[in-house]
Amino acid sequence: MDDNWLPALADLAVRGGANVQPGQVVSLSCQPGQERLAREVAHAAYRAGAKYVDVTWHDPFVKRARALHAAEDTLDWAPPWLGERAKHLGRMSAAVVSLSGPVAPGVFDDCDPVRVARDRLPSIPETMALVMESSVNWTVVPCPNPAWAAMVFPDLGADAALTRLAEAIVHVCRLDTDDPVDAWRRRGAELAERAARLSEMPIDALHFVGPGTDLTVGLFPSSRWLGGGEHRRDGLAHLPNIPTEEVFTTPDPARTNGVVSATLPLDLAGTLVEGLRVRFEGGRAVEITADRGVEAMRGRMAADDGAARLGEVALVDGSGRIGPLGITFNDTLLDENAASHIALGAAYPAGVGAEHRAAANVSDIHVDFMIGGPEVVVRAVAPDGTESPLLVRGEFTA
Repeated sequence: MDDNWLPALADLAVRGGANVQPGQVVSLSCQPGQERLAREVAHAAYRAGAKYVDVTWHDPFVKRARALHAAEDTLDWAPPWLGERAKHLGRMSAAVVSLSGPVAPGVFDDCDPVRVARDRLPSIPETMALVMESSVNWTVVPCPNPAWAAMVFPDLGADAALTRLAEAIVHVCRLDTDDPVDAWRRRGAELAERAARLSEMPIDALHFVGPGTDLTVGLFPSSRWLGGGEHRRDGLAHLPNIPTEEVFTTPDPARTNGVVSATLPLDLAGTLVEGLRVRFEGGRAVEITADRGVEAMRGRMAADDGAARLGEVALVDGSGRIGPLGITFNDTLLDENAASHIALGAAYPAGVGAEHRAAANVSDIHVDFMIGGPEVVVRAVAPDGTESPLLVRGEFTA
């Protein structure tokens, strides 16, 4: 497969995702192994009229060196200038483009998972605030690379694996259409319509039932469903995730109860969490186990008081392009759009009415993990307690 899709993906990120405007500063976040797409994004951003493209790199091998050797009491320190940079991007109403996809699978396998979990970089609270305050127009797009390809397709040779991953990315990002930007506008409209229908339904809670899962997630009376795109605080439209296949809302952080088993692995800043199981009582995660990577997850959930409560619940049906492929990408951007999911940590203020916004969950983290699939039924719980099927075998019933 040739690389003609690289400029197309970059153009989609700039025009269809972040919606970069003339005169904007563009913050581009990436990792070693993603250089080629990063450079194409820079080209596309300057063609769109960007004033300056500011590239920031996060190297997981440097993070590994810190986990191995840094003094214990320094591991959770983050340079204050990173936070100041994020705040300045918000003040400038900048555009933000991030590239996703593992570039060094297993890089932390020989490190103490507790030490790794204490270093949450490149995530910082100030960046989370940019998203929650709608102060920037932003997007995240996947970037195929050889290490990621070998992780997803271990039985193929290096060239064949990379080709297969690139083909999958082209498909799920709709780069195989005549006009990918327009294709995502149309898909966004479909998701927005689904969100509007759900918002009109009298749903007091969602009940997830499946293998290892019996979980009830309570909603606010004013919870509203979102999907298909967002708007900056001044009204500028942008598409935060490419691809996106979800509709989501903000739950009541005090009303999650039961047990849930993740249906896909979770890549947590370079640590793969597999077989995750969580028990909730009164909204709080009180028991966390996993087949692999549990210490990393426990460390992330100990970040602050809100890190063990839910800030998002999202539904994904089978009408998108990711789930039907049957590929586990081991990347949250893609896997969360293959299956319904929940997120621990910060809530999206736009997903709840003003009268309940102060009660929505507050945290410095936001960690999605996948809990849906063909064997998981989602039921809508009405205010009177009656339940009716909402999502069955990948199809909405209403």
